[in-house]
Amino acid sequence: MSLYVLRQLVGPVLLFTFLLTVVIWLSQSLRLLDLVINRGQSAPTFVYLTVMMLPQLLVIILPVAFFGGTLYGLHRLNVESELVVMSAAGYSRAQFMSAVLFAAALIMALTYLCSLYLMPLGQRLMKAEVLNIRADIGAAILSEGNFNTPVKGLTVFIRELENDGHIHGILVHDNRNPSRPTTYIAQSGVVAQTPLGPRLIMLNGTVEQSSSSGAGLSVLKFQRYVFALDQFAEQQHQAFLQTSERYLPELFSPHLARDPGGKMRRILLAEGHNRLSAPLYCLMFALVARAAVTSGRRARGAYALRIALACLIAGMLRLVGYGAQGIVGRHPAAAIILYLIPLLGAGGAALDIFGIKLLPSRAWLRPPTPEPAG
Repeated sequence: MSLYVLRQLVGPVLLFTFLLTVVIWLSQSLRLLDLVINRGQSAPTFVYLTVMMLPQLLVIILPVAFFGGTLYGLHRLNVESELVVMSAAGYSRAQFMSAVLFAAALIMALTYLCSLYLMPLGQRLMKAEVLNIRADIGAAILSEGNFNTPVKGLTVFIRELENDGHIHGILVHDNRNPSRPTTYIAQSGVVAQTPLGPRLIMLNGTVEQSSSSGAGLSVLKFQRYVFALDQFAEQQHQAFLQTSERYLPELFSPHLARDPGGKMRRILLAEGHNRLSAPLYCLMFALVARAAVTSGRRARGAYALRIALACLIAGMLRLVGYGAQGIVGRHPAAAIILYLIPLLGAGGAALDIFGIKLLPSRAWLRPPTPEPAG
């Protein structure tokens, strides 16, 4: 019967995880979509980048989706009177609790996997791919029939691109110096990768440059002109790892060349404690959902109030946890707070399950019954 309860929880949790992931993934992938389109990259590259981004999203989504899915699954078992039937058939409270806690342990383990390994791995791979895309200035301009602006100050237009890489109808406008803009026009050309970097080789064209006052225009004809593209490539900065790109040992024992006042070391330490404490919210969410559905009066109003209070308490505790990370970033000695918040929440829910009511029912809304006279 524990497997039956577990199956009733897994389905809603997977559904909530999928829905939240799709919504957040769509909002976060827009910046990657803009990069891929402007740099002339393919659809598989976009898919690869978004897949590498997913572990970072799942670290946040999994505990929240688990709470929503568990609350819905237990609610469905309750309203369909399946919990009453289980109790009548001899299914004990400990067996029911073990199924809920086992589901929490599974999601907790998956959250730890994403937080401690998959997220930094995915962030490093995504960063490396993004740097390669931004450095590939040649691919960014090979889009026929469009005015491409791979970097600020450079506009490139090509009329036709053949399968063998030859280009027909080239226009390059270099506006890095607004007082003396330069325009290159060529009949044909090709983009070549040389040991010194990518080069745009233009054939049979002109170089037009205006004077500083804009009153004059100088025109120079050429048969062959080599335009260096690597000067526009963005510089790659791979030396420093962001917090999301670091594994746990690199957060607790970072090697920092410069860290005035130890600010970055404190931020990394707070991130390390947050990664260890965040999956504990799965345990708290499981117990809060269990207390809200199965503890207290079964009257409709009291039951709805418990569900609403459970959602409010779970949400507030998680928000407090996010705020506590900022406090730990300034005061490392307060790191214990990150662990106490989910553990105290779980302890409070456990007390409510075993009869010490912390989630009030509707009884406190009713006025007190007057005592009989005399």
